[in-house]
Amino acid sequence: MPDFHKLEATMPVAPLGLIALDSAKELGTSVNQYLAEFRHTLHTVPSTDPAFKGYVKDNYLLNVETDRFGSGEGKAVINETVRGKDLYILLDVCNHSISYKMNGFVNYKSPDDHYQDLKRVIAAVNGKARRINVIMPFLYEGRQHKRTGWESLDAAVMFAELHDMGISNFITFDAHDPRIANAAPLGGFDNFMASYQFMKALLYNIDDLIVDKDHLTVISPDEGALDRAVYFANVLGADTGMFYKRRDYAHVVNGTNPIVAHEFLGSNIEGKDVIIVDDMISSGSSMIDTSKQLKAMHAKRVFICTTFGLFTDGMDKFDAAYEKGYFDRVISTNLIYQDPEVVKRPYYIVADMGKFLATIIDFVNHDASISNVITPTEKIHEIVSKYNNGERAEDVLKD
Repeated sequence: MPDFHKLEATMPVAPLGLIALDSAKELGTSVNQYLAEFRHTLHTVPSTDPAFKGYVKDNYLLNVETDRFGSGEGKAVINETVRGKDLYILLDVCNHSISYKMNGFVNYKSPDDHYQDLKRVIAAVNGKARRINVIMPFLYEGRQHKRTGWESLDAAVMFAELHDMGISNFITFDAHDPRIANAAPLGGFDNFMASYQFMKALLYNIDDLIVDKDHLTVISPDEGALDRAVYFANVLGADTGMFYKRRDYAHVVNGTNPIVAHEFLGSNIEGKDVIIVDDMISSGSSMIDTSKQLKAMHAKRVFICTTFGLFTDGMDKFDAAYEKGYFDRVISTNLIYQDPEVVKRPYYIVADMGKFLATIIDFVNHDASISNVITPTEKIHEIVSKYNNGERAEDVLKD
């Protein structure tokens, strides 16, 4: 766990305020509870110092609404003061469960709608807040990060636009390509990974995993995810490998070149447990095909770790693949909306990110170093060592 006592030597930038848009209410509530817990129990601050006025509270969430007119037009309404606050605006551009009426018809919000709501809130608080920070776990238009022909560069445009509107820091998770920060090189940009939370979730739910090079291999499903797999494997002391996607570049299907085949590059995985690490599952076809090939290569078990489980084509293909034994567990975070029916699956494990996100906000509010938050190598080593020594999962993961 990061040393929260280091924060006591620094003053907060300003009183903390958390705005959770409708798309991220559940995660925002969790983050708020952890923030209150941290500041009630882990921090010792002078109660009479004006710099710490309003520092210890039970609630940091602010009352903000993003209403719609009958025509579909929207507005943001701030229902309490934000003057002088260090604001953190949390949203989930992938939440497809929120609806509004337009000319009598029900419409569900798209990523574009959520992004517009964010800009409305920024416009409403600008000139009043001391600092504006945006927390967008799933990077809006993150997959449209480069041009192939005459195409828009939506992610770069978004990032530049937000900094032109006056935000100070942009916080995201497992960006598809973090180089979009180049669009506003003087702006704050932090890209966090869920490696520690994946490992916690896996060790808590699997009681007979042997974490070493002889029994475990970390696999990248393609060349783009290789950095994640290499880091994860090095931290765990496990072997690593990757699949190379052969694509048909003569055709485009659903906005991308279809995959012809997956070719495996790596050592023998027979009898080993395998962890597949990737930033997202979209339709899931590629991930299922990778898992199927690993089982055909006689992998003992296959665990899929993905930061964002989108499941855009539903869960039927995953249910069928699980029944056929192609994979054993899917671990995904709660950084984006999770359909309650998805979470009920017997193979689905949620890696909770609320505490991690609250820690990030706490440190950024103090302008304190977050280096040990970004790279939790020592924490992973500690829990793996305890787990391999036979300690109970509850004891290993108590922090």
